Amino acid sequence: MSRIQATFDRLAQEKRKALIPYITAGFPYADITPELMHAMVAAGCDVIELGVPFSDPMADGPVIQKAGEKALTFGIGLAQVLEMVKTFRARDQQTPVVLMGYANPVERYELAHGSASFARDAAACGVDGVLIVDYPPEECEAFAAQLKVNGLDLIFLLAPTSTDQRIQQVARIASGYVYYVSLKGVTGAGHLDIAAVEEALPRIRKHVKIPVGVGFGIRDENTARSISRVADAVVIGTKVIQVVEDQPRENVSKALSAFLSGIRAALDSKNS
Repeated sequence: MSRIQATFDRLAQEKRKALIPYITAGFPYADITPELMHAMVAAGCDVIELGVPFSDPMADGPVIQKAGEKALTFGIGLAQVLEMVKTFRARDQQTPVVLMGYANPVERYELAHGSASFARDAAACGVDGVLIVDYPPEECEAFAAQLKVNGLDLIFLLAPTSTDQRIQQVARIASGYVYYVSLKGVTGAGHLDIAAVEEALPRIRKHVKIPVGVGFGIRDENTARSISRVADAVVIGTKVIQVVEDQPRENVSKALSAFLSGIRAALDSKNS
């Protein structure tokens, strides 16, 4: 059983929802990421999404895009991200880590290190799952097979515009969890329509039998609590980046922990 599945199984037994924060690797300081990952866990987070910096992201809004650009200036690429996960694993063997990014860094890594090297090396460093934004299900079956052989989950995005056919395609290949993008557009854009999310999830669950997380547009305790009533997980990215982006180094972990602890308390309060 993967760490991701074990985490969701435990949370289901506890009748609690997963909190999944996203942070861009190498941001806001090149060497701070493992420290921030531990701070996330201490604040009550269940799964960590670690963004792989890329120069031409198609789904990232201006906040996350700027974070990626800064990380790139520090020389942070996929190889460095894997080392960060390895460092994190020296102290934490339980918390699932998902890499979120784009096909280009993965394909460049394999050009340098050999065919199927990404799945092998990611697993060796302690990665649990991968979400590649621009790998649609019909074009990544070989990649999915490589991940499966190495015990890694392949996570997909679904959107308000996803057809039943696309949902079925994702359901056939996806493992770990599915990430439902709650609004049209890029990260951090638009107003979260909670009623629309509530309407969409039953349609997704007709086909998808693994947990469904919801992200894009969740920025505070109230929206997180509302989404948790219908989703299995709440994913927060843009707001996490905003919380840490202007902090002096000595305050970054403290600020992040305070924000996420508030979200965790809000998610759990409905069960109290």
